[in-house]
Amino acid sequence: MLSEPSYLAARMVASTIESHFAMHLTEARKMGKTNLASDPPVYIIEAIIDTAFWASLQREEGHSPKVSIAYLSPEQADRPLNFGRKLRLTPHNLNKLSPAVENPGIHLAVWNDGDDAYIWGTTHGIPHICFVIEVIEPGLVVIKHSRIDGFGKFVNIAILKGDKIKIVDETNSGMSDCPDLLASLLGMPLPSFLSNSVNVWVELAASMQKHHRGGIVLLVPSNSDEWRKSIVQPIGYPVIPAYTVISELIAQDSIFRKTLEWQERLLQAIDIIGGFTAVDGATVLTQNHELLAFGAKITRADGSVPVEEIVVTEPTIDSTPCRMHPAQNGGTRHLAAAQFVHDQHDAIALVASQDGNFTIFAWSNKLKTVHAHRIDILLL
Repeated sequence: MLSEPSYLAARMVASTIESHFAMHLTEARKMGKTNLASDPPVYIIEAIIDTAFWASLQREEGHSPKVSIAYLSPEQADRPLNFGRKLRLTPHNLNKLSPAVENPGIHLAVWNDGDDAYIWGTTHGIPHICFVIEVIEPGLVVIKHSRIDGFGKFVNIAILKGDKIKIVDETNSGMSDCPDLLASLLGMPLPSFLSNSVNVWVELAASMQKHHRGGIVLLVPSNSDEWRKSIVQPIGYPVIPAYTVISELIAQDSIFRKTLEWQERLLQAIDIIGGFTAVDGATVLTQNHELLAFGAKITRADGSVPVEEIVVTEPTIDSTPCRMHPAQNGGTRHLAAAQFVHDQHDAIALVASQDGNFTIFAWSNKLKTVHAHRIDILLL
């Protein structure tokens, strides 16, 4: 039998998490999707969160555990590694096994036999919309699920850090001026002609965070050079001709886009661009994914005025928008990005901070101001 959970946050969020999976899996079945995960029952969700949290506070040979736990049966796994005997789901067992599964993409696999949960092995391949919890650091766990198309970064549902709970608000992304980008980051179902293209920005955001140097990406219209008025000339590192590998891959036929080769090429091209975001200055891409320049210096456009106020939001339940001076929202990158969007209403700026914060800047036609949307909760 499972031990009675003692981490209060686990009990507080378990029902919400159960409802999230029930809704997404039901919608996926209606869409005719296959290779879907099983619905995780509330008591299993609570038990896995509780165990993961207490495991995060332990140490193994001086190291804090970093482990990803997935809820699936052995029959649902792709090329699993099965243990010779089942192990009880306990903080001690998670901590002992964590050094073997620290590399990205490896999950400890958990299933249940009635009311008893156990660890049965490891796996790389999991079904779509599979319940996953990741131990990031002591006291910090992230609840997420694999994407409906099985490709790319997992979708975050909730962040638990000690007694602090942040739940992603799917019903109100908070940024209606760039809904496709936000829908992709939130893992919402998209029309087929959009699902592959906007996913690029999700992977680029994750790539920007990998190098921990911070960076700015400016997404500019493909059919206009107005953005150049907000960049110091000459541009330090123009790309001539434009780097079009991503747009060329997206233009491939739908059959090839489902292959592992296509996915590997796309991720490689995204990581190439992600690497250039570590260079001082901004990386400039068209909204059709073509790289135009990197190391660009942002300046205030002639005739423009300094941006004095922005609206800041976060895609979490109970989050409230607040108005502030852009300098209060971050450092020079954030101020430069806010000024760029203030001058170039058709552009979007993505800003990664060295401390892991990630913000999308876009012009809000409704509010007539720059909207800064903090989305680091979606990228952990």
